[in-house]
Amino acid sequence: MDFNLDETRRELRDLAAGLLAREAARDRLAAFERGGAPYDAATWKALAQAGLLGAVLPETVGGAGLGPVGLAVVLREAGAKVAPVPLYASLALAAVPIGRHGTAAQRALLGPLSAGETVLTGAYREVGPVGEVTATARRDGGGFVLDGVKTFVPYAREASRILIPARVEDDGIGVFLVEPSAVTITRQPSATTEPLSRVALDGARVGPDALLGGTADGVTWDTLRRTAVAGAVAVASGVIDGALELTREYVGTREQFDRVLAQFQAVTMQIGDVYIAKRALDVAVWAGVWRLAEGAADTDEVLAVAAYNACGPVVEALYTCQHLHGGIGLDVTYPLHRYFAWGRQCAHLLGGADDRLDALGDLLAQKGAA
Repeated sequence: MDFNLDETRRELRDLAAGLLAREAARDRLAAFERGGAPYDAATWKALAQAGLLGAVLPETVGGAGLGPVGLAVVLREAGAKVAPVPLYASLALAAVPIGRHGTAAQRALLGPLSAGETVLTGAYREVGPVGEVTATARRDGGGFVLDGVKTFVPYAREASRILIPARVEDDGIGVFLVEPSAVTITRQPSATTEPLSRVALDGARVGPDALLGGTADGVTWDTLRRTAVAGAVAVASGVIDGALELTREYVGTREQFDRVLAQFQAVTMQIGDVYIAKRALDVAVWAGVWRLAEGAADTDEVLAVAAYNACGPVVEALYTCQHLHGGIGLDVTYPLHRYFAWGRQCAHLLGGADDRLDALGDLLAQKGAA
């Protein structure tokens, strides 16, 4: 497999990297964190003006049509700069499923998003195993009544719509576009500045036009859950890349016993371990998003491998980066803390290393039984 990006996606990467290097510079991040806003509105607008919010959307809705690989490119750069903007929530959890399955009226929501005028999000997690849907949708007259609880929903209060997966009676899993005012939103702890919420549906009523694509055959849910994983592992890939670069700079300049740390064999070996964890995740991420774009039969398996690496080896590698920084690595005002927090949050959203290994085992067992 050729892991090199084509020219268009290389240009997308360079554009995102350059813009975020300016907009998410360390002094800008520190100022943002002191302000207490849910996200950096100026950076969000800059991303829109550069065309980065619409890059992964279909051309039929005014996007560039760069698909899952383009999504990974943009989110990886956001992770590398730990940029406090709702890219993952708006694109991976909402815009891609809407662009792929939405009706013309539903896809109209993407125009304000591409312009940076609004935020979208989706509810990927519930209490219990990752990827399970226990929320229900009961038909009532011409619409639906939703019940259940979603957890760790990013930017739930700030979004114009929340994508809510639910099991429709006498049918399969559907995804509903729900206004935040229709549900009960309670803040939950977050490792980063990103706001997370518990969303209780509590009998929320929605019209028939809220059902994404007008069907509940599970296809829209499959897209949402896959882009949720693909997006999260892409962010984690950027996070460990940024943390490694910061650590490399530190050990290359910090002296101990009249020698820079990088000259000590033990330090070199530990940096090597971090690099191996980073590269293993990179390979799985690009393999997974390419398979997702191609509709390959083993997409879920490869994404599960990527998720395991993001939850296990990469989190361990972030601990190593902290260790190599010594005491300063634990300082919440030092830039490395942002990478560690983002990495932990990605792992939490994905369910953890053991859960991802269990999921991979189930997928392989099902494949063997088929």
